[in-house]
Amino acid sequence: MSIKVALVGRPNVGKSTLFNRLVGKRLALVDDTPGVTRDRREGLAKIGDLEFTVIDTPGLEEAPEAALEGRMRQQTDVAIAEAAICLFIIDARSGVTPLDQSFAKILRASNKPVILLANKSESNASEAGIYDAYGLGIGDPIPVSAEHGEGMGDLFNALEPYLAAMEAEDEEPVAWDDPLKPLRVAIVGRPNAGKSTLVNRIIGEDRLLTGPEAGITRDAISVEWQWKGRDRDWPVKLFDTAGMRKKAKVQSRLERMSVGDALRAIKFAEVVVLLLDAETPFEKQDLQIADLALREGRALVIAINKWDLIEDKDAEIKKMHERAERLLPQAPGAPIIPLSAKTGAGLNRLMPAVTKVYVDWNARVKTSDLNDWLAEAVSRHSPPAVSGRRIKIRYIAQTKTRPPTFVAQCSRAEAVPEAYRRYLVNGIRDAFDIKAVPIRLTLKKQENPYVTERS
Repeated sequence: MSIKVALVGRPNVGKSTLFNRLVGKRLALVDDTPGVTRDRREGLAKIGDLEFTVIDTPGLEEAPEAALEGRMRQQTDVAIAEAAICLFIIDARSGVTPLDQSFAKILRASNKPVILLANKSESNASEAGIYDAYGLGIGDPIPVSAEHGEGMGDLFNALEPYLAAMEAEDEEPVAWDDPLKPLRVAIVGRPNAGKSTLVNRIIGEDRLLTGPEAGITRDAISVEWQWKGRDRDWPVKLFDTAGMRKKAKVQSRLERMSVGDALRAIKFAEVVVLLLDAETPFEKQDLQIADLALREGRALVIAINKWDLIEDKDAEIKKMHERAERLLPQAPGAPIIPLSAKTGAGLNRLMPAVTKVYVDWNARVKTSDLNDWLAEAVSRHSPPAVSGRRIKIRYIAQTKTRPPTFVAQCSRAEAVPEAYRRYLVNGIRDAFDIKAVPIRLTLKKQENPYVTERS
């Protein structure tokens, strides 16, 4: 089991920059604005031949527990409790602040090994701050520059003895022996739809920061979880994402970065759960997010949150299905799951729907069955003649899954009307029961082997 190392410190000292440096990827958002990170994020870190799990945390601030900053502080407290080692980071250019001194006391009281890092030490202006850090009583500060990668060798030397001792004590290492990779599920939607609350309810713990304020989530946070299905246990990786507003309303650089992070989560997901607000469902932005997920080739599940606020539930769910059929014709049969992230009502239907569309997303159809269906579909409704010339579709085969992709060979492929292409796609959906996932169909002109190039 990987040893956990937490990055802690006040806001804007470079924790997320160091996190990205250690994991070798730009996973965490980085900006000059203090307080960008609001949830704790984990990643596999590597320095030389040392490997460990690193936890990025929100900046430590003194605030009432009910305030947003106070709830962010609770996320850091949990990370410190879970971690085996803490890396306490200060800004060497700013020097030691009263807030640094206050949190140094907290870390000393935790009885966890603490390594002190003086970040942003690449310039001469940092020397005074490095000397001040000796007064924190946490040992000698290690000058580093997370942005430029300086001081990583010294950090390796400081971490190596702790990690070696902890690995020696671990007599029964836990090996991951399940060949099934985690099912990647992205929870997306507009701001304040309840995405973080839903993830917390699914996994059964307050893992993500929530509250009435819109736009709390900024990074796309991944959480690993095990869902016990009827036939087997499914390892799942849930991605909580930032709310996506209309492009015209996104003004700040930070929000653009947050939306970009959410878009990347959609691209790397296998199933996308679009979370709608039951009181304002199927707004234009909801439809655009759904269309984006489908164009990326992801399987789609529509979840209607805050269902506990709806009085006439039978009439409302009927309206939801009618609106989905009318407004999302590109996803006929997409599951619609009414639920309440706050109370947990209806939650038992979400993961069965997710795994069902995931199976459809991986669907493979036999070539013989496809061509039997094609012959029947063409005899029932033949392609229209264009400019007095008939179009003949001779053969169809599936070329890939995830999503299901088909190639049909036909004459004059470029002249096939879009309406007839949709007829074929919908016919594949109905004949082979492939719902709620994108189906891609390419019409390819068959080459004539007897035609030679002119010399």
